[in-house]
Amino acid sequence: MADVVVIGGGLAGCEAAWQISERGLTVDLYEMRPYATTGAHIGASLAELVCSNSLGSNHLDRASGLLKQELRRMGSLLIQCADQTALPAGGALAVDREAFARAVTSAIEANSRIRVIRQEVVAIPGGSTVLASGPLTSARLAGEIGVLTGCQQLYFYDAIAPIVAADTIDLTIAFRGSRYGRGERSEGDYINCPLTEGEYSAFIDALVFAERVRHRDFENGIEDGVDAGPGEYFEGCLPIEVQAKRGAEALAYGPMRPVGLADLRAERKPYAVVQLRQDDLAGTLYNMVGFQTNLTYPEQARVFRAIPGLQNAEFVRYGHMHRNTFINSPQLLKPTLQFNQRADLFFAGQITGVEGYAGNIATGLLAGINAARLVKGGDVIELPVTSMIGALCHYITHANPQSFQPMKANFGLLPALEGQGSRKKSRSERGLDYSHRSLAELATYIEDWAE
Repeated sequence: MADVVVIGGGLAGCEAAWQISERGLTVDLYEMRPYATTGAHIGASLAELVCSNSLGSNHLDRASGLLKQELRRMGSLLIQCADQTALPAGGALAVDREAFARAVTSAIEANSRIRVIRQEVVAIPGGSTVLASGPLTSARLAGEIGVLTGCQQLYFYDAIAPIVAADTIDLTIAFRGSRYGRGERSEGDYINCPLTEGEYSAFIDALVFAERVRHRDFENGIEDGVDAGPGEYFEGCLPIEVQAKRGAEALAYGPMRPVGLADLRAERKPYAVVQLRQDDLAGTLYNMVGFQTNLTYPEQARVFRAIPGLQNAEFVRYGHMHRNTFINSPQLLKPTLQFNQRADLFFAGQITGVEGYAGNIATGLLAGINAARLVKGGDVIELPVTSMIGALCHYITHANPQSFQPMKANFGLLPALEGQGSRKKSRSERGLDYSHRSLAELATYIEDWAE
């Protein structure tokens, strides 16, 4: 029997299993795919990315950049795999999703201390366990979690953006470029489809009146209405059509903002742009940035092909929506990610209410470290709240349980900076100050508890 059981072969589960094995313990890692599906995954690889292929900014003046740097310093396997399979993305860490999943799967399966078991878990086991079953936890396991916690399961609706074939994008209309010239390629890491004010207005009209898919419960196939109820969308991943309904200019100031981009062939700056980000190493696929959607497939083809440059686009994958499950962590978890009624049960990943790939990896890393320390008779750890990992775990375990919603990394989670002086600093400068403090304090902390 393994020292620790990890349930879920996603980002958090794989990171947890790796961290446990790195501390000399054996792990049984359960993943139900391909024998049971989720409605969002398409393959059987571990750590499959089902939404965007971007893990966010790599810059230290951004919260997501700080989070990934902390993970690198703490020995994250998955961030290492992401770095190895990175694509040009204008300062962001975007990956070839298939190469990334292969890299993680290979590393996990080659680890002699980790046994991968392709089987659905329908009951929470006794003994040291990390539950990282993800936002699409199977119905039977979700029911067991409900019994264990005594709480009604929470959920929100999440959406995925379309992917188009690169050779079907019209580059006589679209242009390459990165915002403010940031990027690895001199010509720019993104493909940008420019819209005039008239084209933008016509696009918004088509978008808000397009037909949408009825939400579907992937476990039982029951439809539950066209629109999610109030508060049931995650604000960081709103469907593009929902954003458009908030106001005619919502997208022009959001994912379609033209700032920092210049089409050298045009006489004037575009009124709005649609950006496409490379999705594979070969450069044959491009993801529509910020265009997660719940439109029907025929409507996606009709509306999105009205975007200049995409009139002949071939959609390799259409966008779609799925229901995500998460527990009420402020009522149930400690900042160590232990279940408050059972010390040897840890939760990790999106089921805890963290949002974003790097956040999921971070909770897997901490849960794995603590599960291993507990088995070996050591003390479990809380990371300092001045670190982004510590701040995220503190937030999900201390937020108001009545209004708890998933949270991504952001500098607002960190304690205020001291000694800023009289000069007002820019947002970027403040971000760097937060990051430098976090990394310095995390380094000291790691020295104190690292084995």
